[in-house]
Amino acid sequence: MNETTEIQKVLETLGVKEVNNGAAVGAHWFATRGEKIDSYSPVDGKLIASVNAATEADYEASILKAQEAFKSWRNVPAPKRGEIVRQFGEELRKQKDALGALVSYEMGKSLQEGLGEVQEMIDICDFAVGLSRQLNGSTLHSERPKHRMYDQYHPLGIVGIISAFNFPVAVWSWNTALAWIAGNVCIWKPSEKAPLCSIACQNIINKVIENNEDAPDGISCLVIGDAEIGKLISNDKRVPLVSATGSTRMGKAVNQAVAARLGKSLLELGGNNAVIITPSADLKMVLPALVFGAVGTTGQRCTSTRRLIVHDSIFDEVKNVLKNAYGQLKIGSSLDESNHVGPLIDKDAVKMYFDAIAAVKAEGGEMLVEGKLLEGEGYESGCYVEPSIAIVENSYKMVQHETFAPLLYLIKYSGDVANAIDIQNDVPQGLSSAIMTMNMREQEEFLSQVGSDCGIANVNIGTSGAEIGGAFGGEKETGGGRESGSDAWKIYMRRQTNTINWGTDLPLAQGIKFDF
Repeated sequence: MNETTEIQKVLETLGVKEVNNGAAVGAHWFATRGEKIDSYSPVDGKLIASVNAATEADYEASILKAQEAFKSWRNVPAPKRGEIVRQFGEELRKQKDALGALVSYEMGKSLQEGLGEVQEMIDICDFAVGLSRQLNGSTLHSERPKHRMYDQYHPLGIVGIISAFNFPVAVWSWNTALAWIAGNVCIWKPSEKAPLCSIACQNIINKVIENNEDAPDGISCLVIGDAEIGKLISNDKRVPLVSATGSTRMGKAVNQAVAARLGKSLLELGGNNAVIITPSADLKMVLPALVFGAVGTTGQRCTSTRRLIVHDSIFDEVKNVLKNAYGQLKIGSSLDESNHVGPLIDKDAVKMYFDAIAAVKAEGGEMLVEGKLLEGEGYESGCYVEPSIAIVENSYKMVQHETFAPLLYLIKYSGDVANAIDIQNDVPQGLSSAIMTMNMREQEEFLSQVGSDCGIANVNIGTSGAEIGGAFGGEKETGGGRESGSDAWKIYMRRQTNTINWGTDLPLAQGIKFDF
């Protein structure tokens, strides 16, 4: 495509202007006067558009509107709220190509991945629509005669969403779709590294809000700004739930602030994901998953494969196969579907990548494939790097740390699969994991209580990616939260136990007698 011409059409389609306001309550955009945020594409280094950031006053005005909207939105029946979400999904279908292209261009992931991210938004809307008729509680047997006891779920209020640059639209939708059908309203602080994607999303949901009297503007609030906006959300008692996606460092700060006011946190933080490769693995089958897991999104997924833990009997074979595969990777514009690897998000990420390589070498790591910065025609942004592979020990300081870049660690293990599992679990993070094996006993041990300590554990598929229907999240420094499918909806609601006495006496619990 002629990238400049096509991207301009995309921006016009999505309502993104040359200079944009950075705060909105539904279709009402505030005339924001905060610090200007320029969004440059890592694809070609060009300025896409700018945003005037939200101020504390804009945040306060948004919160007040959200509170007002919640009072009416919570009274809309859940299936009707689901209908609003269904319409949002339909709008996303109409705008899939445009929004997917913007995600790819502003963030740098491949066009296929950008389109796939929008498809995740559509899928979570579909999931939420069905869920809007299944917000079920339980009926319980009371120990008191002629009593009925049950539990039910009610809306929380305002849900604060703090999202990261690597999934600039999907993570917001995972939260909002479920929060909306649960009767909540949302306020979103997106990453300032990809602010235009959030403006596009706000414009899309506004079309739905404007066509539905039951949907007040304040169900969808947007506040674009730096970490100070995130602090306002985290410390605000009017926001009972804060869902934050990002680094472990950021998550700890959010969690401390929210816990100090006894609020609820949903944290999706760092991953240091490993794939165990046993002697029985079908290497030909698993190779594409291994390579994509490591280099997809240029290693900037929380589920990216960071470590390969390989049995010593096949270590050299795996090493040679990977080295050959890395030599065939095509690196270039993420809008060109023939390329496998696009750019990192910015030059700071590039520096972090090469600093990590230097640190690994200083600890004794052997570079099997040492990537370099790509320069020249097509690489003008300065954000294109070659992926790297290092042979390391799991105990290295850098290996214990999540490097958000295409740096893959090869780690050798010997003996049985229990030794590999011990190595896999011996990091602070616990998001995604996988084992490649055709041995049923190894598979079951990996999935058992003595196996992977991660929130996601796969067999013969990679660590990267997840299905909407399953709960997404991890343990340890990953945060312990769950988003998306299964019963993740419950965190967006407050649980209440109810007891009804339909008899003529008022017996006390546990058979207590209290006569007077």
